Amino acid sequence: MNRRQVLIGGGVIVGAAVVGVGAEVVGMGGISEYDAAAASARVAVPANAGVNDLVRLATLAANSHNTQPWQFLPGDRRIDIRPDVSRRLSAVDPDDHHLFCSLGCAAENLAIAAAATGHKGEARFEPAGVSSVVFEYADGAPVASPLFPAILTGQSTRAEYDGRAVSANDLATLAAAATVAGVEAILITDRKRIGEIGDLTVAGNDAQMADAAFLRELKSWLRFNPRQALATADGLFSATNGNPSLPTWLGPRMFDLIATPASESRKYAAQVRSSAGIAVFVSEGNDKMHWVQAGRAAQRFALQATALGLKHAFVNQTAEVPAVRAQLATYLGVGDRRPDLIMRFGYGPDMPKSLRRPVEQVLVSA
Repeated sequence: MNRRQVLIGGGVIVGAAVVGVGAEVVGMGGISEYDAAAASARVAVPANAGVNDLVRLATLAANSHNTQPWQFLPGDRRIDIRPDVSRRLSAVDPDDHHLFCSLGCAAENLAIAAAATGHKGEARFEPAGVSSVVFEYADGAPVASPLFPAILTGQSTRAEYDGRAVSANDLATLAAAATVAGVEAILITDRKRIGEIGDLTVAGNDAQMADAAFLRELKSWLRFNPRQALATADGLFSATNGNPSLPTWLGPRMFDLIATPASESRKYAAQVRSSAGIAVFVSEGNDKMHWVQAGRAAQRFALQATALGLKHAFVNQTAEVPAVRAQLATYLGVGDRRPDLIMRFGYGPDMPKSLRRPVEQVLVSA
């Protein structure tokens, strides 16, 4: 869910050429191969969709750093979604909050896709044993949903938007889509309040950029060229942020040089200001079940935004730094409830889509 950008500008490419790495940049693996891999994960499912088809669509859900921290255990008319703790983010997500939100996002995609292909069911959180989300279904007639096509076309668009306002009718549609038990979706469209949320985002970003453990963890999930991204099919590929490709050896060095606290804060402030609105998802309880529910609400909001022609991206720094999160809770007047996820939305450009690991890599047996 937490999407970070590396400010690597045109000057870096000039510098790369000067030190003789231009040829390596060209030969690092074609973006066309990357685009083909991204498209293969988003092929429409057949009318008789099976478990593998449904799992593939589930994996297109939002998740932190594109770590894809989930495992799917098929059973008799059920699919369990389990946390993959080998992919947890101990620095930015020490209590696994975002991990379980990510499971909720995947569960919502799964439920929508299953219903649309004649396998309607219900998802529930199961705390016993390996805490997981259990989706149980029965075969029947397909249930159409405007959110279903958006699973294949949606993306987290980490760019500036054009600032246009969203109509009252569309805002109402977004709010209705995000209605999930135990979660309140707070939509903020007032320009002054958007700016104030931006100030809190900058405060959270400043705290994280001063945290060496956070930076080490973030860098481990950055993919600086198509070949590196294709090798893992996960992580944050530079092109999805509008940044150029760099050799694997050079990317981390340029990150250290260019991604300063000041530059990152300017970037996030501009992105928030360019947005039509901010959605904050606040759950009723601070536990795994409610974190899953928050993820489901956020995923539904994101899919509805996509269906309406809107872009969206998480700006979760405010929720990830405890001191800043407390300020946000006070600002929103939500008492001791935890703001779980923060998403900006608006009208913006298309960007390259992120990769997903093959279904075979996320399926497990008991």
